[in-house]
Amino acid sequence: MDVNLEWYRVFYRVAKTGSLTAAAEKLHITQPAVSHTIKQLEERMGGALFFRTSKGVKLTTEGDVLLRYIEQAFLNIESGERAIAEMNQLHSGEIHIGASDTLCNYYLLPYLEQFHERHPHIRIHITNRTTPETLSLLRQGKIDFGIVGSPAPDKQIHFHRTAMIHDCLVAGKGYEHLAGTPLSLDNIGQYPLLMLEPGSSTRTYIDEFAGANGIRLSPEIELGSIDLLVQFALRGFGLAFVIREFVQERLERCELVELPLLPSLPERSIGVASLHGVPLSSASKAFLALLPSYDS
Repeated sequence: MDVNLEWYRVFYRVAKTGSLTAAAEKLHITQPAVSHTIKQLEERMGGALFFRTSKGVKLTTEGDVLLRYIEQAFLNIESGERAIAEMNQLHSGEIHIGASDTLCNYYLLPYLEQFHERHPHIRIHITNRTTPETLSLLRQGKIDFGIVGSPAPDKQIHFHRTAMIHDCLVAGKGYEHLAGTPLSLDNIGQYPLLMLEPGSSTRTYIDEFAGANGIRLSPEIELGSIDLLVQFALRGFGLAFVIREFVQERLERCELVELPLLPSLPERSIGVASLHGVPLSSASKAFLALLPSYDS
């Protein structure tokens, strides 16, 4: 059955004021319009909802029953409006973000900390997955947006670049003698290689770059995070492919040494993946406003 909310709005206001005239004033309509609306509603209900008195109108027994339900409905509407207002003012709400362990730890975390300090009442949900898995969660509507490496073109997904990153080859002090002369891709195979496990965007990117140069890389050790790659490289297990920006401090402290590659790996981008045509919540927009925008 179709519900005419305007009829019930008029009924509610008449019931609360006890006057057709007072209700008309609050609703900014004429008194005859109020009378006509009540008549239509009574015809639909199959009986009188009000009776006239010398002081105005009062509810019939049936009208009193209807008011209990209508009043609760309007209270729920008001509660809903307050909840939305609180969300728009960032007094409540939540965001669901997808990102790899590496991007969460080295890129996302400072912005999460800043956002939490500004908006402590917004709940933050993080799902750690590889870039392909993050994009899959996004398509399923399980996250609001993802922080990912530049994905392949996809009509469903909008990608906004926020930073550029540079993959590089590093090693511990035991291999610093290799830093003087660029290593070719076909030569690094004679040393133990440390790489991320297959499935991550970083591993895929490096494998595809090597393949385009006619090289198939065969890592001796495959690990699940850049943190582990760094720890293994520091302990002399071999040469590790990592992201320069995420190990910059260790390079500056000479704990790791960067080994030049020939050809060098091209820079690539990271950024925000969201679904085309799906509006973001106020909380999501506020968080994304903290991220830099890379337009060059």
